[in-house]
Amino acid sequence: MNARRIVALLLKETRELVRDPVTLALAVVMPLVMLFLFGYAINMDVDELALGLYDQDNTPASRALVARFAGSPYFDIIEYRHNTRDLDRSLQQSRIRAGIVIPPGFGRALLRDQPAPVQVIVDGGYPMVAGLGMAYIDAVIAYFPAPRPELVEMQTRVWYNPSLNSINFVIPGLFAVILMAFPPLLTTLAIVREKETGTVEQIYASPLRSAEYVLGKLLPYALVAFLEILMVILVGFVWFEIPIAGNLPLLFVASLVYVFTTVGIGLLVSSLARTQLAAMLITLIVTLMPSFLFSGFLFPIFTMPYSLQLYSRLFPAGYFMEVSRGILLKGLGVEAVLPNLLLLIGYTLVVFVFAVWRMKQKVA
Repeated sequence: MNARRIVALLLKETRELVRDPVTLALAVVMPLVMLFLFGYAINMDVDELALGLYDQDNTPASRALVARFAGSPYFDIIEYRHNTRDLDRSLQQSRIRAGIVIPPGFGRALLRDQPAPVQVIVDGGYPMVAGLGMAYIDAVIAYFPAPRPELVEMQTRVWYNPSLNSINFVIPGLFAVILMAFPPLLTTLAIVREKETGTVEQIYASPLRSAEYVLGKLLPYALVAFLEILMVILVGFVWFEIPIAGNLPLLFVASLVYVFTTVGIGLLVSSLARTQLAAMLITLIVTLMPSFLFSGFLFPIFTMPYSLQLYSRLFPAGYFMEVSRGILLKGLGVEAVLPNLLLLIGYTLVVFVFAVWRMKQKVA
């Protein structure tokens, strides 16, 4: 083994590495970016849990209990409701994560040294958040400054995932992750492969219009993505026995809208990348990583810093995840999921317009 040749090769590779800003950025900058993103996005703590309160008793004792929750750093009381129907609707639409109902006779029961029940309703969509929320509520009630705080009884009901089974929470989220991972990657690689082999030049020289080229490339992978929809939904329901609380055809329609969004992202990336390696890296960075970290798949968006909550709204996976979980776990209808569907349609139109504009520069 010749040490001089090894040193010469080492120096050569070092110079090439320094001259290549993309590789250098991937080696130095990306680890720091991932460290900060993961450090802030993966948050197991739940502070300022959105809480709704309905005080039916309105006595000094009930108002004192409300004040205890208002003064706790773990809760953010965003709604004081005047009937249980509004409280239920706020839970269904995820405006609050838990609700507390203080029934009539609460204060009178404490004065008589009788059990005083407090009704607690928790959104079980995020099992970890639901578990922590119940523990926080129990702690506040346990230290309630009553003559006999043990008389305050917490009657808890968990909605939308009563068993707090994590699989019921993960599988609907995986629909969004899977459909964001593979359709755009397949679309991107198919188009960029033609760039590398040179066959795309023949297409550029043909009378093919940019819109025709986009549709011709889009439809086969949209069909593949549609088959993926059928597969993941069928496996989720048959094998994992995911409950269906809502309208299954509505989920199919929402999935089709989302598929066109993801395939459009693949087209856009293919118009920017020149090599398959670059296309793969860009696609993974703009699709797979955000769909894991900034969609609410594993970690709730509302526990992240506000700046990252805004950042998460740049990616479509979170919108579809809210739709899929809302339909399957909460039984949401068209009216409730329509805002997210309209956002996905708008997102798709913007992506397609930009992708066609990029390709129009090359396709006459």
